Amino acid sequence: MINLNTSIKKIPRIKANQIKALERLKINTWLDLLFHFPSRYEDFSQIKNIRDIEKGEKTSIEGKIIQAHTQRTWKKRMLITETLIEDKNGDTIKAIWFNQPFLKNSLQTGKNIRLSGKIYLNQKNELYFSAPDWELSQRRPTHTARLVPVYPTTENLTSRWIRWQIETIFKKGINLPEIIPLEIIQKFNLPERGKALKFIHFPQNIDQIKIAQKRFAFEEIFLLQIKSLQSRFFLSQKKASAFILKKSFYKKFLHSLSFSPTQAQEKAVQEIFKDLSQNVPMNRLLNGDVGAGKTLVAAMASLPVLINHHQVAIMAPTEVLAYQHFQSFQNFFQKFLFNIALITNSYKQVYYYQEKEIRSFSQGTRYQLLQQIKKGTINMIIGTHALLQKDVSFKNLSLVIIDEQHRFGVEQRAYLQKKHSTFSNGIHFLTMTATPIPRTLTMAFFGNLAVSVLDELPSKRRKIITKIVPNENRNKIYQFIRSKIKKGRQAFIILPLVEESSLLQKTKAVIQEHKRLTEKVFPDLNIGLLHGKLKPKEKEEIMKKFKENQYQILVSTSVVEVGIDVPNATIMIIEDAHRFGLSQLHQFRGRIGRGKYQSYCFLFSPQVSSRLKIMEKYNDGFKIAEKDLELRGPGQFLGQKQSGLPDVAMEGINNLKMISLAREEAEKLLKKDSSLKKYPLLKSALQKMGEQIHLE
Repeated sequence: MINLNTSIKKIPRIKANQIKALERLKINTWLDLLFHFPSRYEDFSQIKNIRDIEKGEKTSIEGKIIQAHTQRTWKKRMLITETLIEDKNGDTIKAIWFNQPFLKNSLQTGKNIRLSGKIYLNQKNELYFSAPDWELSQRRPTHTARLVPVYPTTENLTSRWIRWQIETIFKKGINLPEIIPLEIIQKFNLPERGKALKFIHFPQNIDQIKIAQKRFAFEEIFLLQIKSLQSRFFLSQKKASAFILKKSFYKKFLHSLSFSPTQAQEKAVQEIFKDLSQNVPMNRLLNGDVGAGKTLVAAMASLPVLINHHQVAIMAPTEVLAYQHFQSFQNFFQKFLFNIALITNSYKQVYYYQEKEIRSFSQGTRYQLLQQIKKGTINMIIGTHALLQKDVSFKNLSLVIIDEQHRFGVEQRAYLQKKHSTFSNGIHFLTMTATPIPRTLTMAFFGNLAVSVLDELPSKRRKIITKIVPNENRNKIYQFIRSKIKKGRQAFIILPLVEESSLLQKTKAVIQEHKRLTEKVFPDLNIGLLHGKLKPKEKEEIMKKFKENQYQILVSTSVVEVGIDVPNATIMIIEDAHRFGLSQLHQFRGRIGRGKYQSYCFLFSPQVSSRLKIMEKYNDGFKIAEKDLELRGPGQFLGQKQSGLPDVAMEGINNLKMISLAREEAEKLLKKDSSLKKYPLLKSALQKMGEQIHLE
């Protein structure tokens, strides 16, 4: 019996570059290796006669090597190993491998082997295998003649090597204790942990793979729900200052606006006010559609805290967005005596409402601004990660609003909570996202958060007309843009990348495209260029010129996704739209349609796909998000492995019923044993999850 906590460095005959490769995949122990699940399976389970195989199929054969030789080609200087295999019927087929010199000693004449791979046709009209997997016939199938697992790999690591190591672990014997209570396993007819691992790595059929995946999906979601419930309970034991806003002041604020909030905004605000009136820290997610007005909700949410002379901090993911918030809150509060500061690495400004002016602090007077924040002279502080720097201290920070919550880690939030709160004065948190989150993901990942939904757009906003445009109609769209610009409108042109990439050679580089449009398509127009490599001041200047219509067209990368609000911009072209997720396309589209004019979004794509047609059909961000989740799965939907969950669990998150059942069982378990004293292995698994999973 082996110890699964043994370091991978003790794997027999492991090389230094393989250790580094495993560490890149976050595999540090033999247990980690066992839980490195296949990304897919190749079905090579049927062994066929050579006479029955066909070009293009993936199959397995068994036979004897009757010829074998290795030679180096002169032209390409490539080492080629070629064998001729004869099966029991006397039929033969060639198999070829490239640059694998060690095969010369392994694949020798007279040996009986199995091959699994794809069948090709050469110039002589002969069928052959190209770089198939192989093993000796007397061996138990590991790489051939079964449902062969294909694993995520990296440089210096192959699926074949991983299969060898996992097989070794099983041969030596594993004792993998069950972490889920046995009664829950039995209730849902799930295989125990060790058995499920065998099904994952050595399945005999598809059904075994499915039941094992279901088991591990349930396990991760079950742990996630326990962690979520524990987090809620822990928060409920903390204390925070309660803030109540007089109705008369709230009405005064509403009268100061030039428009009326939507019903969804009003509902969300009342939910937030109720949370803030409690002596327990608020932990709420504002889940909004693009253009649904979450900034106004944030302003209204701040009122009870500001009017009671406590401080509010607003964290934005980019300097561009932080600066826009700074301007927005100035407008919202222009009739009220709140001092607002902007602090980022590039900007240090403060707006004194008593004096009705903006004062800019130079780089040399950062200390002066920080002293005012520390003394409480500044009521609202807006910034980026710069708010997390050690020299930033608050007098009585009581509400933190985090915009685009998925761009900030748990550690950053914990830092604010730890540094700026005491037991008697905890911090209220409101996290916001303009990416509508489907119900299943909300239940799975945000179960510890109360959720307010902004699913209603302001009544004056028109539906954006969206069309998929094949490349041959490009000039027609350019003519359309020119006609609208003559009437005073403006346009965005969005591209995926800043520079050419070997992986995306057909994707236009934004810099080259800007040059082409300027010189050949719209030589008489002013065209701005915006991308992530520009300095914040340069971005600000370009945006300012675009807002003032000094640029009629803005060519940009995805930095335009959040933070730019130009009501006069009514047209958007998205190049290579098929390379973006639907939710991201919806984010881009939300940059237009903010004024009184009809807006148009054109999706340039080499082909009209059913996926892109969803964008033509729907303007509802929540509907689009649900479709995006169905098509791409949770891992891709969240982006950048946001959750930390393994892929097999992420697939389970599509299953609303599974999430509900897992939460129900988690609630029952915690009612019986809130500290999990009777379940030490489960408790240990939760601690490990805490190191990997990112929950708000």
